[in-house]
Amino acid sequence: MTKPVKVFIIMGQSNTLEYGAVEKKEPVLKIKEGMNEQEQAKAKEKHEKRLAKYEQDRDKTLVSAIKNDGLYPFMIDDSGEWTKRQDVRVTHVMQSKGSMKMQRNDWLTVKGKAIGMDQGIGHQLGNHFDGPVLIIRSSIGNRGLGWDLLPPGSPSWEVEEKDNKTGKVRTMVYAGYKQSPKKWDKGTEAERIKWYAGKQYDDDTANAKKVLAELDTYYPGATEYRVAGFFWWQGCKDRNNPAYFNRYEKHLGFLIDALRKDFNAPNAKFVAATLGEDEKGVNNGGGKILEAIMNIADAAKHPQYKGTVAGVYTHPLTIPAGGSCGHYGGSAKTYMNVGLGMGEAMVELFENK
Repeated sequence: MTKPVKVFIIMGQSNTLEYGAVEKKEPVLKIKEGMNEQEQAKAKEKHEKRLAKYEQDRDKTLVSAIKNDGLYPFMIDDSGEWTKRQDVRVTHVMQSKGSMKMQRNDWLTVKGKAIGMDQGIGHQLGNHFDGPVLIIRSSIGNRGLGWDLLPPGSPSWEVEEKDNKTGKVRTMVYAGYKQSPKKWDKGTEAERIKWYAGKQYDDDTANAKKVLAELDTYYPGATEYRVAGFFWWQGCKDRNNPAYFNRYEKHLGFLIDALRKDFNAPNAKFVAATLGEDEKGVNNGGGKILEAIMNIADAAKHPQYKGTVAGVYTHPLTIPAGGSCGHYGGSAKTYMNVGLGMGEAMVELFENK
């Protein structure tokens, strides 16, 4: 292999995992021998409910999108099998019980019961770059940027909060990177807990570095690499706390800077996607996160990121409409569309450099 592998790292929370259904099997009515009429009637009633849910969920699957809607033809090869790219590899590592667990390590193709955003991303990158591509997904669900994934360089901050029990307003200090616990009353000495601000960031970046340190294991034959970009899809965990969603833009800036420093990639591109369920202009936590993502990519607001950071507005891409905290109802179209959109945004950053 003569060319260094271009590495792209996916981080975030469960948005980044595989929840887009590949196929749904039609339920079968089971009438057991010896059932009386009442038992058979109940079995038929349950079957009708399962059948109705199947018909509802079937349209969300990847198979249905391809066969019935004519979408994503590149996912199927000439023999009718799932396309398997030989120029893009996908590795998924996840921190579990104190150590790195490998969830996936193979060429880009469809395997198992569900897909993630890496499908669309991988095809966009593979089509654009003339050379090997490695996508490292280092993430786990139920993690927030303001706490679990808080990056190095993020200081503590103060928030005025009303105590629900007493009605009094308290000044709370929210933990900066490496601090613990999550928050405490200003002027008091906080007692540390096992978790700390940025623990998941440390785990996820350390795991990605382990993959790179054993490059040949994850991209056979490769001896050199270059971290070319980062993909970020997250926000559910932050959207319900004003202390977090009002500071999301600042934390995104700290995140971009920290990732580039940690991976010795000062020119690496960064693409972030909005949650999907929120439209532009909505005045809620999700709307604030959407605004933060689009602002960080605005060169007029953040000239230091001009031409290297992009935001993807995903509300039109979520089909059918669904929420990030519910994994978009398992819609494969959403995961494909968002992945393709994020991949396209990344390619555009490289084309416009």
